[in-house]
Amino acid sequence: MASDNTRPTSLARAATGTVARYRGTTLSHDSEAPPACDGCSGTHFDGDGFCVVCGQRGREHDRFEADLGSAVLVTDRGNVHAHNEDAVAAAVLESANPGTPPALVISVCDGVSTSEDPQAASGTAVRTGVDSALTALAAARPAEEAIMAGLAAAAQAVRDIGTPDGRSPSCTYVGAVVQFDDAGGARLTVANVGDSRAYWLQAEEASQRLTVDDSLAQAMVETGAMDEATAMDTPHAHVLTRWLGADSEKQSWSDNCVQTLHVRAPGVLLICSDGLWNYLPDAAGLTQIALASAPLEAARALVDHALQAGGKDNITVALVPVPFSELIGEAL
Repeated sequence: MASDNTRPTSLARAATGTVARYRGTTLSHDSEAPPACDGCSGTHFDGDGFCVVCGQRGREHDRFEADLGSAVLVTDRGNVHAHNEDAVAAAVLESANPGTPPALVISVCDGVSTSEDPQAASGTAVRTGVDSALTALAAARPAEEAIMAGLAAAAQAVRDIGTPDGRSPSCTYVGAVVQFDDAGGARLTVANVGDSRAYWLQAEEASQRLTVDDSLAQAMVETGAMDEATAMDTPHAHVLTRWLGADSEKQSWSDNCVQTLHVRAPGVLLICSDGLWNYLPDAAGLTQIALASAPLEAARALVDHALQAGGKDNITVALVPVPFSELIGEAL
């Protein structure tokens, strides 16, 4: 369910002739076996999740966490789903020039439960998206090009999974490139397909959502048929109009899916699946929790809020504090 790939690794040679390095991690259900069997301590399970020794169904890990310093990641199965179909990956791109702030690439994907093997889709998408965006950044390509390189590669990788019977693993996608600067600010570049979201959260009423959902609810809002609160209360509010998968459009993303924001004041970038924002969609409410403690504690608190509110879906939260060298620990 989780794979910790944290390591310094030579990634690519940039135009300046310096070698960029990165360290990162992936948390996804498709990349690690479940815990040992509770019945016999066996570690081998069949394709349906049953122990091959005693026949007892294996259990899944409920939660995984990772702290990269520049970002924290928490993903939880929730209270209802049997599997965690979310995935999250992040990597820090460290400049070879001493004193130059790093860049961060991060992605969250939510497997579409009604599709075949959604865990494969989400896990493949986050790994491919982050790796491709990193490669583009290390080659000195602009953030907008890097984020789209990651999205396009993720879309193709999920499209290529396929199944013998023609069913298509599918998922949402939200990715971000965070370029920290010497003045303590950062340039945020995000792109999304589906209804996983990115928010910029800071004090003094400046918090905002950075992404636009690809959903029927959003479509109804954009046509003026109803306001957002009413649209979200309709039975088909969460039906996706765009997604990654072999059954999606050839261009899975909208033409205006990339958003850029240059931030100066301290705050946090939040990237999450709908398992969180279903219970707390308002940026102001998210800010109250996200800025009330250090990043890892804040990420846990956001996940716990969703669990206590019902936890009907998988929940994934990634927080990136700005400035990158400081931890947000002052309560509002």
